[in-house]
Amino acid sequence: MAAGNIAVTDRSELKWLYTARGVRGFGDGFAVIILPAYLSAIGFNPIEIGIVATAALLGSSLLTLAVGFVAPRHDLRAMMIAGAGLMVATGIVFPQAEHIAFVLLVAFVGTINPQSGDSGVLVPLEHAMLARSVTDAERTRAFARYSLTGALATAAGSLAAATPDLLVAMGFGRIASFQAMFYGYAVLGVVGALLYRQLPRAQAEQKVVSTPLGPSRWTVYKLAALFSLDSFAGGLVVQSLLALWLFERFDLSLSAASLFFFWTGVFTAFSYPVAAWLSGRIGLINTMVFTHIPSSLFLILAAFSPDLIVALGLLLVRSALSQMDVPARSSYVMAVVTPAERTAAASVTAVPRSLASSLGPALAGVLLATPFSGLPLVMCGALKIVYDLALLASFRHVKPPEERI
Repeated sequence: MAAGNIAVTDRSELKWLYTARGVRGFGDGFAVIILPAYLSAIGFNPIEIGIVATAALLGSSLLTLAVGFVAPRHDLRAMMIAGAGLMVATGIVFPQAEHIAFVLLVAFVGTINPQSGDSGVLVPLEHAMLARSVTDAERTRAFARYSLTGALATAAGSLAAATPDLLVAMGFGRIASFQAMFYGYAVLGVVGALLYRQLPRAQAEQKVVSTPLGPSRWTVYKLAALFSLDSFAGGLVVQSLLALWLFERFDLSLSAASLFFFWTGVFTAFSYPVAAWLSGRIGLINTMVFTHIPSSLFLILAAFSPDLIVALGLLLVRSALSQMDVPARSSYVMAVVTPAERTAAASVTAVPRSLASSLGPALAGVLLATPFSGLPLVMCGALKIVYDLALLASFRHVKPPEERI
C-alpha cells in the first residue's frame, strides 16, 4: 500500500499545472469535434473515420506506456514540455494530411485523440506531479480541481468547434476553415510548453528506481485489467464517434453539436467537485461504481430515442454522471501504490485503457453503418455495467489511507 505524502511542495506549481491542463483541454474540446467533420469533408466514410480513431488511440497508448516507464528516471517538467512540443507538431502537420495513409500516420504519432479528457501522453506526467504536491487528505480534492479545470476548458473548446461555420459564412473555404483550427491547436501547444516551463524540475519521487513497479504491481495489474474493460466499452462511443452518430442519425449541424458538447462539458465539469464530496462520505470505489451505472443506463436509452431532443436530454444527464469516477479513479490509483511507483502506476493503468479503447472505434464505425446505428451505445452501456460490478466485487475492501482512519 501507498505511503502517505510526507513533504508538500510549493503550491504555486499547482497553479501552473491546472492552467496547462486547461489549455490542453481547450484544444481537445474543439479537436475531437472537428476531427470527424474534417475527415468527412475530405471524403472519409464512417468506417475509415473509425479506423483513424483507432490509430490515434493506439499510438497514444504506446507512447504513454513508454513515458510511464521512462519518467521515473527523468525530469517530469522536461517530459511535459516535450509532450507539448508533440502537440505543436501535430497541429502543424495534420492540415497537410488528406490521403488515408498519411492521416493514419499523423493520428498514430500525434496528440489529437477522438476522446477528450483523461487520456494522452501528458496525463501520467501531470498526475505524478499533482500527487507529489498534496497530502493524502487533499489528494482527491486536488484531482477534482484538476479535472474540473480540464472539463470547463474542454467545454469552452467545444464552443470553439463552431468557428469553421463562422469562417465559411465569412467567405472562407470549408477545408481551409478546418485547417485553421488545427493551426490554432498548434498554438495552444506552444502556450502549454511555456506554462510547463514554470514548473520546478521534478524527478519522479526518487533518483534511482530499480523497477518502475514494486510491491503494488499486482494491485496495479488488476486495476489495469478492469479499467481496460471500461475503456473498451468507452471506445465504442468516443466523443468524435458520438458526434458522428448525431451528425448521421439526426443530421445535427456542426454549430449545434458544438453547443451540445459545450453543455455536456459543463455538466461533466461540475460533477467533479460533487465526486470529491461524495467520495469523502461513501468512499472512492463506491463513488466510482454508483455514479457510473446510472450513466450507462441513460446511454442505452439514448440509443433507442427516435427524437433528437430526447436523445440530447438523455446524453446530457449521462454526462452529469459518467465522469464522476475520473477524479476518484485517479486519486485511488495514486493512493494504493507507493510514492515511487506513482508515475509507472498512472501509465500502466492508463495505457491498457487506451489500448483497449483503441479497439472500439473501428468496431463502432462498422456498427454505425448498420440499420440500427445506436448499437455502439447499447454495447458500451452494457459492458460498462459489467465493469462496475466487477470493480465493486474486487476492490470494495481495498481502502486508501484516508478511508482507513
